[in-house]
Amino acid sequence: MLADFFSGKRILLTGHTGFKGGWLAQMLISMGAKVSGFSLEPNTEPNLYSLLGLDSRLSSHIADIRDFDAVLSALRQEKPEIIFHMAAQPLVRSSYDDPRDTFETNVMGTVNVLEAIRQTSCVKSAVLITTDKVYENKEDGQAFVEDDPLGGYDPYSASKAADEIAIRSYARSFFNPAASSSSAPVRPLPLIASARAGNVIGGGDWSADRLVPDIVRAKASGQTLTLRNPSSVRPWQHVLDPLYGYLLLAKGLHEGHRPLAGAYNFAPDENKPITVEQIAKKSGVKYSVQPDGQKHEAGTLRLDATKARKTLHWKPRLGLDAALSLTFEWYSKQAAGGGMAEFTQKQIDEYLTKAEK
Repeated sequence: MLADFFSGKRILLTGHTGFKGGWLAQMLISMGAKVSGFSLEPNTEPNLYSLLGLDSRLSSHIADIRDFDAVLSALRQEKPEIIFHMAAQPLVRSSYDDPRDTFETNVMGTVNVLEAIRQTSCVKSAVLITTDKVYENKEDGQAFVEDDPLGGYDPYSASKAADEIAIRSYARSFFNPAASSSSAPVRPLPLIASARAGNVIGGGDWSADRLVPDIVRAKASGQTLTLRNPSSVRPWQHVLDPLYGYLLLAKGLHEGHRPLAGAYNFAPDENKPITVEQIAKKSGVKYSVQPDGQKHEAGTLRLDATKARKTLHWKPRLGLDAALSLTFEWYSKQAAGGGMAEFTQKQIDEYLTKAEK
């Protein structure tokens, strides 16, 4: 069981005040890990970080990932064995509005984490999360595999593709025994990997310009949801599926399995492409179509997760209907004023029971 491995481990999680970061923090704390976080303040109200009461349950460093001195200081203070790097500017449409901030946060933020790992001696493994949008997308409907060419039309996608190049450079240049000097290294070199997940859904996301949060807001207000690209295809998956994959990957790297270092796709098993409009219909929300051609967004995006299945023995446990059911159940509980730390943990426990059979 993963809890047996992570219990007592020192973990640094960047982006811990965000949606995926909040879920991962809750998972790790419940497994008995000693969790610290590095991130900006939550940028929505409500937000998952506050609803889960994470501020009192982990060591929180509220700072900017672009500040290398702050990143290095956090590593020296917390001495993490494992790092999950999630801090980012995560929105495609926002990247058009402020491309410089997107590149500085995503590219230099990742470089800062990598450089801090290089300058400290505590880290044994690190999983750096990028995105499914790192590939050069020719819109041919084929599912991307990890060795496909990197690209990026919009600033967000391009910044994340650049992240992948930086991660690969550090792995080859600094964390590679073959590239080290003939003398033995002072400490075992850390193993690092990147994770590319599909479009993640789940309770606790209130970001702008994301389909499920937009559906939740529209249903709560009784307004009509506006769909920009109803025929767009995405690899939709519940947040717990890729997070479980990240945990498996970090564990394998920490145990010294060097062949695991590299890039991984985490994606659903859906054989048929699922469109934005199909998600809207399944939710029962009223919607209209209003195209926005000023900000390009990919039409079709699919991932092949064969590598993760074969090397990590990972597979998605939640199909789309189950993922949507869990997601809307979470938001209904929150709207009714339920205790969200307990309810979130309930969903985690039920998922882990399935995943670890």
